[in-house]
Amino acid sequence: MTKIFEGLRVIDCSSFIAAPAAATVLSDFGADVIKIEPPGVGDPYRNVAKLPGTPKSEHNYGWLLANRNKRGLALDLAKPEAQAVLHRLVARADVFITNYPLAVRERLAIGHERLTASNERLIYASFTGYGETGDEAAKPGFDLTAWWARSGLMDIIRTEASAQPARPPTGMGDHPSGISLFAAIATALYQRERTGKGQRVGSSLMANGLWSNGFQTQAALCAAMFTPRPPREQALNALTVYYRCRDDRWLILTILNEDRQWPVLAKCLDREELTRNPLFLKQSDRFANSRELIAALDEAFAQRTQAEWRERLAAGGIVFEVVAGVDDIVGDQQALANGFCVPFEGSTMLTVDSPFFVDGAVKVQPRLAPEVGEHSEQILREAGYDAPQIEALRAAKAVA
Repeated sequence: MTKIFEGLRVIDCSSFIAAPAAATVLSDFGADVIKIEPPGVGDPYRNVAKLPGTPKSEHNYGWLLANRNKRGLALDLAKPEAQAVLHRLVARADVFITNYPLAVRERLAIGHERLTASNERLIYASFTGYGETGDEAAKPGFDLTAWWARSGLMDIIRTEASAQPARPPTGMGDHPSGISLFAAIATALYQRERTGKGQRVGSSLMANGLWSNGFQTQAALCAAMFTPRPPREQALNALTVYYRCRDDRWLILTILNEDRQWPVLAKCLDREELTRNPLFLKQSDRFANSRELIAALDEAFAQRTQAEWRERLAAGGIVFEVVAGVDDIVGDQQALANGFCVPFEGSTMLTVDSPFFVDGAVKVQPRLAPEVGEHSEQILREAGYDAPQIEALRAAKAVA
């Protein structure tokens, strides 16, 4: 079995999550990824797990996920000597990834034209908050702002129209956005196989937010008429609502084939009389009387625990899912059986695997993310620097 990207050389000159995540996926399939960080504090994302309100752990879990498998090189790109090191590495690289602000890229000599001048096979992968043209191209963007808020997702994910906009505890769009950038890189690598030349590719948080909210966005683009979201108790379809169980845990139904599954659901709930109630005979009846049906199902679901309902509904073939807590994921046997979470090399600690597989291709066993500049000397020696040259770079504080 092969590692698809074995031998591929990638420079990850990016920070935080989305752009580094694209490099992580490449590394999962065997690419040699060098993580560039400023000396000292390194990538600011190293400190996010320490912020108030984040889950507390002895491990820097966010960093482990976003930068596993990579080798660390600390360069102060404000110094010409460090820029020269990077340019030497890029001249032999296949992919360069950055999400630095566009103006900063020029100042640090890592713009597209500068780097591809000596390497026409280079894939230059650019990630931004709001795209690379327009009045807001230079605007800083984070998952919460450019992906979640600007895309309309924050507004529509309310429990009801009168509720406050929903603010997630952490970013949820960075990793999906990283997959988009990975897809752009893989597409460019395929194109390079045909032409022999690299390409500039890119993506942005805003573009990915609109794509994630594509159904509603396309509706707006088609001048659709939107209705305010009703409270849960007034939802139009009682068979696509979430319900509280006896143990205060929740599950959600998604019954679209009502003619077949409505009688089965009623039987699972020990409420077969509901199918004979004139209010709920046909789908149109259930829609017209959804409040009454939701109230009846609330009463039924309150009689048993989530685990009991899970067993009953699964046996009946009902389309549903438990509303899992994050802690539930740790022991989720389906996730483990499919390798959605895999152990780090030499450890029992798990990490979230990249979310796809390719038959015949093996992924590397995840390695721990690097410390700041952990592999600096190793990487410099591979690039042809001898001991006196490395010491001179250190003396100039270009490398750490």
